[in-house]
Amino acid sequence: MKNLKLKRLNRAKKTRKKIQELGVLRLTISRTNNHIYAQIIDDSKRVTITSASSIEPEIKSQIKFGSNISSAVIIGKRIAEKAKNLGISEIAFDRSGYQYHGRVKALAESARTNGLKF
Repeated sequence: MKNLKLKRLNRAKKTRKKIQELGVLRLTISRTNNHIYAQIIDDSKRVTITSASSIEPEIKSQIKFGSNISSAVIIGKRIAEKAKNLGISEIAFDRSGYQYHGRVKALAESARTNGLKF
């Protein structure tokens, strides 16, 4: 189990290093067995600009479970709306070493359809 986590973290390091070279904002994903989280981070200032998660009260009332594809779609829409309100349209997608399928893919596609470009 630890080997799988280390492999995922190594993949995430490579991605983050490349994004840092590009010098753009990044949309990073974190998922647990119960919830999913999304943050837009400015690496140059080392600050989180905005975030959305399945534990926010407004979103928690809309979803039954925080760990399924439908909740990931809602989180993707929410983070895209927050980014548009702040004037952010282009970002880099950091999937944190997770495979691009399931909840991660649903969140990314939802953010794209709601106005984020990556």
